[in-house]
Amino acid sequence: MAIADIRGKDSRELHLDLQALQKEYFELKFKGATEVVAKTARFRQIRRERARILTVLGERRRQEAKV
Repeated sequence: MAIADIRGKDSRELHLDLQALQKEYFELKFKGATEVVAKTARFRQIRRERARILTVLGERRRQEAKV
């Protein structure tokens, strides 16, 4: 997901996306502990998408605090 797409969503949608990514990450980690994960690059993608979402949410929180 590109940063422009993330900025286009409202905070509620971002929180839902964040929850979905956290769930997927947990499932991949759990699967990796019990068997071989085919898409190991997905770990990195999820971490980066989560970071982007958290960055945008933090920016919005700081903007609200200024007002």
